[in-house]
Amino acid sequence: MFERLRLANPNPTTELEYTTPFELLIAVILSAQATDVSVNKATRKLYPIANTPAAIFALGVDGLTPFVQSIGLYRTKAKNVIETCRMIVTQHEGKVPRTREELEALPGVGRKTANVVLNTAFGESVMAVDTHIFRVSNRTGLAPGKNVDEVEHKLMRMIPAEFMHDAHHWLILHGRYTCMARTPACWNCSIADLCDYKPKTPLPETGV
Repeated sequence: MFERLRLANPNPTTELEYTTPFELLIAVILSAQATDVSVNKATRKLYPIANTPAAIFALGVDGLTPFVQSIGLYRTKAKNVIETCRMIVTQHEGKVPRTREELEALPGVGRKTANVVLNTAFGESVMAVDTHIFRVSNRTGLAPGKNVDEVEHKLMRMIPAEFMHDAHHWLILHGRYTCMARTPACWNCSIADLCDYKPKTPLPETGV
């Protein structure tokens, strides 16, 4: 399965736009229950003005809100971002912490967000399970589980080491563009023959 995903996309990465670990952290906090597209639109306006913990903290909640108000739950997210920036400045010398425990201590940062930062910014082989990965793991039979923690633990155990670093991105992109929630594009899926899911309608004729 992962050999095929790698063949189609040898260098997968997040669709969130960022240039530093801190920019990625803020983008991931903002992306909760929001699309990457909406977050990118916001950060394209924010980061040229403020893209460091001290600079965003100086904006305050009122100054940050106009940049993020197009994103869902923006009031809560603005408060979390400002408090996160304060903690990074006062407790971590202005640098994004590199341990899961320290990351999860930041407001608005749960296990998934911490794993995204650890994987994408710092190159660690960890698995951040979002709604796409949860769906793909269950639907395909790759790592079925009743909750995200169960799916994460199964994925960490069964994915071969050579694929582990990029697996997070492959599975997200597969869920976002092929294995969609309502109408999975099984006819255009490179791993359909390895999947437990059976389409309820016949696949299109190939003419072959």
